[in-house]
Amino acid sequence: MTRSTLYMLAATTAMFAVAPWIIDAAPNEATMGLVYKIYFFHMPSAWMFLLSAIVAGVASMRFLFLKRATADHWAMAAGELTVLFGAFTLVSGPLWARKAWGVWWQWDPRLTSSLVLFLLFVAYNLLRRYGGPGSDKLGAGMAIFSMFNVVFVWVSVNYWRTIHPPTTVVPSLPVAMGIPLWFCVTAFTLLFIVLLRMRARLEHQRARVDALYLAEES
Repeated sequence: MTRSTLYMLAATTAMFAVAPWIIDAAPNEATMGLVYKIYFFHMPSAWMFLLSAIVAGVASMRFLFLKRATADHWAMAAGELTVLFGAFTLVSGPLWARKAWGVWWQWDPRLTSSLVLFLLFVAYNLLRRYGGPGSDKLGAGMAIFSMFNVVFVWVSVNYWRTIHPPTTVVPSLPVAMGIPLWFCVTAFTLLFIVLLRMRARLEHQRARVDALYLAEES
């Protein structure tokens, strides 16, 4: 682990340790009361879900079109994090929705497109693990295709009728709610960067070991 990654890991740990007190200090929402504070976990998870899908797609483009082998390692790391943060999002969302909207799930555009994006990256990871020769290029194409679904997930609440609020809600939050939210977003962003760097480094080292095995056999 590099020194910069170690520093970010320490900062991430500290922020997550302090987060419960910061979230507790935020005022309760008038309608939902205490339950709305799931939002401080759900929304940062959702943003990292979309961000990791974009990173996987961009890294796959670099691998596919520029022939950068290390870019494929970043794509694999981001693809795994897309599933991780997607699972957080799809679990925390219904917990909040049950109190906010009275239902666990509705097949509205954002929910459905988020589930599709999650399943696409589950398939991507299965392909990369069990696909055999050629799965790197096929997986790269799949990650690029999946990345464009991020745009649909993001804009769906602005163009179709949905139970989700539009994207303009976050900038209009009161300061007492906005500060805890952005604190949590920062903590989740640092967590994403740390996990991405550590996972990509592991893949770099695995590739070097594989190269040494091949050199020894030849």
